[in-house]
Amino acid sequence: MKDYQTEDLIIHWDPELCEHAGECVKGAPEVFDPDRIPWVIPENGSPEEIMKVIDRCPSKALTYEIKK
Repeated sequence: MKDYQTEDLIIHWDPELCEHAGECVKGAPEVFDPDRIPWVIPENGSPEEIMKVIDRCPSKALTYEIKK
């Protein structure tokens, strides 16, 4: 599992679960770009936008935690 963090959010990505459906890339290409390293740059989107996109991940390879 790989984690990407902002001040407000922790994004978890499990590559073993990923089905490459592309919902993340279609929903927030400025945040999720598989042609870039790192492929997730959470600072490029709002927490609300990122959570909405991650909620559409069919394999649940992407999940998140809200920091308190």
